[in-house]
Amino acid sequence: MTHQRLLMCSARYFRIDYEINPYMHVGVQPDVEAALVEHENIVEAHLAAGRKIEFVDADPSCPDMTYTANAAVVQGNRAVLATLPAERADETPHHRAWLESHEFEVASTPYAFSGQGDALACGPYLLAAHGQRTDVRAFRTLQRHLNYEIVPLQTTSPQWYDLDLAVAVIHQGSVLAYNPAALDAPSLRTLRGLGMELIEVAPAEAAAFALNLISDGRTVTMTAGAPRLAADLRSLGLAVTELDTTELRKGGGGIRCTALTLDNPA
Repeated sequence: MTHQRLLMCSARYFRIDYEINPYMHVGVQPDVEAALVEHENIVEAHLAAGRKIEFVDADPSCPDMTYTANAAVVQGNRAVLATLPAERADETPHHRAWLESHEFEVASTPYAFSGQGDALACGPYLLAAHGQRTDVRAFRTLQRHLNYEIVPLQTTSPQWYDLDLAVAVIHQGSVLAYNPAALDAPSLRTLRGLGMELIEVAPAEAAAFALNLISDGRTVTMTAGAPRLAADLRSLGLAVTELDTTELRKGGGGIRCTALTLDNPA
């Protein structure tokens, strides 16, 4: 199983200082104490599922650091760092230092790249989005440094600014959940041509961050408020934990956004 080793970062300094996705509004600040409770509940759910959590130290000047999925994408002992928007660029030295201190070989790209937010490992494939927060030229670096077949996908609007709002890996290499409205026609053909079981998710549930989940193939940890997807997952024999993410979503992130997977196999 993957997603058993996750990197996270406290929500202690979480706030909205800028607007870099449609969910962020500087006039709508999160309740930090409530966000901390949400984050702690996510950590506890991961631990209850048998996952190991590691932490990168939060920086008071980096209000989005709690969204560690955007730090990089990892396979084996190799990592490709994200090239984040200018507003988040100060996070990257922290991510590099943590990865290097834990013996990852770290590469970077000069092109915009949203890290694991736009790069979902799925068996032999890396589902990689472009057109919103990631420049397609970043895929060259992914191809050079990681042993994946890159599957390019394009989302349809800034509402799905990262792929992990539009697609979720349920079972590695065999089951995906996705919102068809979030992908353009060529991307839908590509996804449907991979030979995997696909679970369609209604746009309304996807808009409530239903697909921003973590599944290790046995337990799914997901945002509450998506009863249809939760039922579909339970029908596959999966345990499903549904958690409140009201405050964390004010920054445009849910459960998947708060954890970088460190154990994708080489």
